Amino acid sequence: MSELSRRDWMAWAAAAGLGIGDALAEPRHVAKHGRGRVHHHKHHDKAGSAPDSLNGAARAKGLLFGTAIGQQLKPPAGMEALQPFAGKRLAAFDDPRMRALMVAQCGILVPENELKWYVLRREPGQFDFRGADALAAFAATYGFAMRGHTLLWNRSRWTPPWVVNYDFGANPASAAEKMLRDHIKEVCTRYRDRIFSYDVINETIAPATGDLEESAFTKILGPDVVDICFNAAREFAPHAELVYNDYMGWAKSAATHRAGVLKLLERMKAANLPIDSLGIQSHIGSNGLGTATGPLADIDEAEWRKFLDEVVGMGLNLVITEFDVNDRYVEGDASARDRAVADFGKSYLDILLGYPQLRYIMAWGIVDKYSWLQRTSPRADGLPKRPCPYDDNFEPKPLREAIVQAIAAAPARPEMDASPA
Repeated sequence: MSELSRRDWMAWAAAAGLGIGDALAEPRHVAKHGRGRVHHHKHHDKAGSAPDSLNGAARAKGLLFGTAIGQQLKPPAGMEALQPFAGKRLAAFDDPRMRALMVAQCGILVPENELKWYVLRREPGQFDFRGADALAAFAATYGFAMRGHTLLWNRSRWTPPWVVNYDFGANPASAAEKMLRDHIKEVCTRYRDRIFSYDVINETIAPATGDLEESAFTKILGPDVVDICFNAAREFAPHAELVYNDYMGWAKSAATHRAGVLKLLERMKAANLPIDSLGIQSHIGSNGLGTATGPLADIDEAEWRKFLDEVVGMGLNLVITEFDVNDRYVEGDASARDRAVADFGKSYLDILLGYPQLRYIMAWGIVDKYSWLQRTSPRADGLPKRPCPYDDNFEPKPLREAIVQAIAAAPARPEMDASPA
């Protein structure tokens, strides 16, 4: 796979709805300065560069702030589990106001679904990069850093049916390993240094048992799936931050999930696998399906801090990868709900930001009406949820101020730079 060409960027900019001048602005010359750190050598106004933006507030403390954004998704045949997250759901990237708000407030972009297997690999032997390429063009044009989510979502529910039912032949272990390595090579060599961080594996621990999820790959390879993916990611993206990403959280009910993730990380470190960070999804009040899990006050702060201490004690960094606050069970009018969301959000961020190993914060959407939570576990009163820092009219809510306050109260750390190549 060759470096990204001028023709690529012209085509991708058109797919993203960008102008010809935007496309011609890229690519730019850069030099790398360590894993996850790629610096510009040309002056350029960057997304999230205003001091009063969310990213500007983060940069003042050596952090960065970003969000997920996605396009309309048509679920592949046989993947009915995707219906709550697709169908007639609003697509944030199609809204010019959403793109403008993101450019104003954020410094990092992550594709919401466009790099997942069920989008890239709808059929065997084919890759469909159109959605991811459009987001990459947008990121490059406006100077966003870009994360890659995810090289493998290791749960059968989110795996294309053709992979689940695939005949791996007489030597299944070799064939399964080849499929994983080929996929990772294809993605990483396509985007090269333009993606500074990858969620190499997403959610491979079963919350109920703390054991490895059973998938098409673990049935054949067992825990070696983790080794294969992380080693391949380091081989094909040597510059990138490599992350294990999961939704274990601070709820009392998440104890088994946390224990399973710690066990996985301990095994990875003992095997000297190239992992840099733990991605903490941070869907406060939600499980991995976006289903509200109960009152926001379901917190075991002591055990949560103990968990984080053990993670950083292994020499790992922390990343908040998918932050939002599910107000499914919060009663009252919009003002009361917004206040509760802000208070719980700040309490959560205060804990995480107290760790200097935390490098950046990613929201899973910043405008309420585009949140994935609008199509999961509806409120009893039928009203839309209010989980994000901006409301449906793109006006800031108390959660935005809570994020700024939590960042302002956090200890400063060495400057985080994940500028796009």
